[in-house]
Amino acid sequence: MKWNKPPRPTDENSLPSTAYPAPPKDTTRLEKGFGLEKSANRLPIASEATVNSHMWNLLWSHKRGFLWVAILQLLTTSAALIPPRAFGGLLEELKNRPDATQVKNTVYIVIAALLLQSIFVYFTKVRASILGEFVLSALRERFVTRVIELPPNVVERAGAGELLTRTTTDIDHITWAVRDAVPVITICLVSIFGISTAIALTAPLFLAAVFIGIPFVFAATRWYLRRSPQAYRVESSSYAIVNSVLVETAESGRTIDALRLGEQRINRTDASISRWVEWERYTLRLRSRWFPVVEINYILPVSAALMMGAYFYNRDMASIATITAGILYAQMLAGPIEAMLWWIDELQTGKASLSRLLGIHEVEDREIREGAPAGRDIAGEKVRYGYRSGKDVLKDISFMIEPGTKLAIVGPSGAGKSTLGRLLAGVQPPNQGRITVGGAEIGYMPIEKARTEVALVTQEHHVFVGTLRDNITLAKPDATDEEVWQALRAVDAEPWAKELEKGLETVVGSGGVRLLPAQAQQLALSRLVLADPHTLILDEATSLLDQQAAKHLEASLGAVLAGRTVIAIAHRLQTAHDADLIAVIEDGVISEWGSHDQLLKANGAYAKLWSSWRDEI
Repeated sequence: MKWNKPPRPTDENSLPSTAYPAPPKDTTRLEKGFGLEKSANRLPIASEATVNSHMWNLLWSHKRGFLWVAILQLLTTSAALIPPRAFGGLLEELKNRPDATQVKNTVYIVIAALLLQSIFVYFTKVRASILGEFVLSALRERFVTRVIELPPNVVERAGAGELLTRTTTDIDHITWAVRDAVPVITICLVSIFGISTAIALTAPLFLAAVFIGIPFVFAATRWYLRRSPQAYRVESSSYAIVNSVLVETAESGRTIDALRLGEQRINRTDASISRWVEWERYTLRLRSRWFPVVEINYILPVSAALMMGAYFYNRDMASIATITAGILYAQMLAGPIEAMLWWIDELQTGKASLSRLLGIHEVEDREIREGAPAGRDIAGEKVRYGYRSGKDVLKDISFMIEPGTKLAIVGPSGAGKSTLGRLLAGVQPPNQGRITVGGAEIGYMPIEKARTEVALVTQEHHVFVGTLRDNITLAKPDATDEEVWQALRAVDAEPWAKELEKGLETVVGSGGVRLLPAQAQQLALSRLVLADPHTLILDEATSLLDQQAAKHLEASLGAVLAGRTVIAIAHRLQTAHDADLIAVIEDGVISEWGSHDQLLKANGAYAKLWSSWRDEI
């Protein structure tokens, strides 16, 4: 069979054509052919060997559950084999002694068999569902554990759409595969084994008829499985690109509008959607060639069994009972074979998503450096960083921040203040140079370790669905009620928190009490207080509060922040006035460094900013 593959676009915004060569067998070549080769900006995709290894490990760790499902399905199949044999015996009796045949006995046997089958089917499905949930739970736990171990920059640089797809769409596909596909395939295999054994024992003459379609099905399935796994993987990756483009466009809507980049984003969106549609069409074409061959397995065995039955009966080589049982068994066998193949196809989608989910386990070791800080000082050495190659936002910045220093970073919009804050928090490592905390590079620490050292709070906050206590104790799960109230008190949130009907047990977020943006900001700050890092980075952390409330909150936080290093990206210059040191960033470089009084005397950029701000208020 010959087949075509989606195109290799010449640039990111080009639309796919319809003529393209046959797909390579090698997954890497296939991904490169679509422009999806591994890069520093993408999370890796696990290899076929890694996926198979993890799957077998999961299955083996839940072998007892699979054994129970197999035993129950064997009993179900055994019960299902009784009616065909009973009907065959009834026909044989009707042929030999039509007047003396007891039809009621056969009916009772069939009813009893169906009742047993229903009971076993119920318990089989229950066991299979429980098994699927346990396997899925184990997979999710391993994924979350690995994510927590990674430095934030590894996930951050992949883009919101990539992470969103892996944690939603891919999880959904895996859920479907684990909860349904794996147990059903197990059930089908047991059914095929049971029915084949019954045929071999009761109607061995019909074995050839029953399996007459298997060579065709095997050849078509082999052809399909050589192409589908890598195709599904690239299809999932292309869908992730669509998600990334859409999420980035939505999040940067105002910037795109201001810079008049709408047409460019539309072209990029169209191109990414077109690629994804091409891969959807490709996998659909694979299925449209494979499924008809699988359907032959319904027609050929029954047809062959009927012809062989007539031949054997005319030559007195088989009884009516044997022929009836053989034909019914042939019909019964087609069902589980087709179901198994159909669920194998569904499993391919699950495996593709699993390879993306497990790809996080293949992040290179050099991305994770367990460096233990030897102190609390923060240093930058010739730091350069740019979001795009050749366009640096920060240019050769060097600095040293002593423990306990209150530093304010000021400068005009777009100068690189927030970018420096993200680098200081380890959200991203610099492209060149180093940012260290106690000598250890913050950008390469596991996220849990990094957050015990440095924490970043921005104006973007999230209220999770759960109680008020759950939202706050995310930073410290074993915190007592008193510690939680102290954290709320430190951020001036205690008054409105006590007014809630159930206090700390009040459900907030979607479906619960809706918190105002300013309250959500206070909630984020209370998490920060509870996390108790030695260095805090505040990027517009009080922007949603009015000026008087923000000033009062900063005064309240003063006692909590005592002794800690606080780096505030100051949009209100009152924050800079109260800081120990001020760093002025202009065009990606630190142009001034000193205290408020020193910089006013220097009569430079900061003095002009201060004068302008004072005039506005």
